[in-house]
Amino acid sequence: MAERSLDLGALQSLLERVHDLKVACVGDLMLDRYVYGEVSRISPEAPIPVLRARRTVAMPGGVGNVARNVAALGGLARLGAVAGDDAAGAELTDLIAAEHRIEDALIRPEGAATIVKTRFVAAGQQLLRLDDEAALHSGYADKAVFQGAGAILLSDYAKGVVDDGAIQAALWAGAEYGAPVIVDPKGRDFARYGAVDVIKPNASELAGATGLPTETDEQVEAALAALLASTTAKAVIVTRAGKGMTLARRGGGVTHFPGRAREVFDVSGAGDTCLAALGLALGAGATLEQAVQFAILASGVVVGKSGTAVVTPAELIEAEMSQHAALAQSKVTPLDELSDQVEAWKRQGLKVGFTNGCFDILHRGHVAYLAQARGWCDRLVVALNTDASVRRLKGEGRPVNDLDSRAAVIGGLASVDRVTAFDDPTPIALIERLRPDVLIKGADYTKDKVVGAAEVESWGGEVRLAEFADGYSTTKTIEKMTGDKA
Repeated sequence: MAERSLDLGALQSLLERVHDLKVACVGDLMLDRYVYGEVSRISPEAPIPVLRARRTVAMPGGVGNVARNVAALGGLARLGAVAGDDAAGAELTDLIAAEHRIEDALIRPEGAATIVKTRFVAAGQQLLRLDDEAALHSGYADKAVFQGAGAILLSDYAKGVVDDGAIQAALWAGAEYGAPVIVDPKGRDFARYGAVDVIKPNASELAGATGLPTETDEQVEAALAALLASTTAKAVIVTRAGKGMTLARRGGGVTHFPGRAREVFDVSGAGDTCLAALGLALGAGATLEQAVQFAILASGVVVGKSGTAVVTPAELIEAEMSQHAALAQSKVTPLDELSDQVEAWKRQGLKVGFTNGCFDILHRGHVAYLAQARGWCDRLVVALNTDASVRRLKGEGRPVNDLDSRAAVIGGLASVDRVTAFDDPTPIALIERLRPDVLIKGADYTKDKVVGAAEVESWGGEVRLAEFADGYSTTKTIEKMTGDKA
């Protein structure tokens, strides 16, 4: 199982790299309309709700929504698609022209009809979707749309645009410009997409293409193996709704990525957001694993919105910070619960480490110390002095940060598995209760001065002394902030 998500630093770095990345978005374009209203009665003519329309919203759908997501995330989208030669087509081209960071490379064949999907919504629920699809469109093989692209996205809704000519043009451009080619597929014949870098079906589409079930991890792995055997694609990423995503590389094994628990408001267009995020990340040099994590984060944000929506860098950072805070808070554990958890870890054969301190203002020295401590065990417990205990040790004015704040910050570190607190002058009672395998203190101590050292060694544990990074301390940090000298 892969790591849950990119950390904040990696996310911000990736968002910087995707900024102004040129992305060619080719595929089926449609006009998405949302009619929002209220339902207060059932029709006397038939047992159906009567919708009183209040407002109508229109936006580009299909590959148009992929391009909007590319632009919203900071990329530069070049949109290659077919729009109809009708009023809906004119409305669609006007909507695209109003979008920033999208270059229009549309064609409007004479007499062509625009694909329109109209959704009727009340109380946040879709009541009906009306599809107006008069005829299939012709393919799109204009190589100019791909010029200088950092990534190429094919959005196939089986409306005719992503034909063999469009696929071959995309593959040629991918090789010419060194751009990854990612396709959101449709139908049963995925082999027709050729040696693209990634095919991105959902679980239902994977099942349809292979004739195999895709409910469990094992079933998905079998279906992915069958799909790779029947295609020349370099990798497949299957989206599995709340179960996350699964990545299969050709000759490189399978990795499952858990989903992110979020309230789902509307899944319309979530696949478009996922495709845009994958393309941007891979085009910016991210690994496949990082691209999947980026796409999971983006998709998780967009399903919390109404309609065919987009996600911005600020929303991704906010979502990751919220997840980070929630994860940190989940590590703060009362003693009784912590004791049970430590016992469970030991039953699994895991080595449990323990350290303690005030950790008032977290600095580089603390981070290095805790990372070193974690290297000596499989699970690390950090016990924090309560606020009253810190005052007794450090004097009035301390701590600068209260216990809840200190616990949240320490819990946010990947090196820390659990956080608890103690109010006694020493943590000996905690140590005797938890019976850790490794007791860690700073190298400014000697073993005979470490509280609990004899006890830990008596039950077969060990005592380790971790180095502190020179020049870092909470006291020095406070002095810099206040201008006081020692």
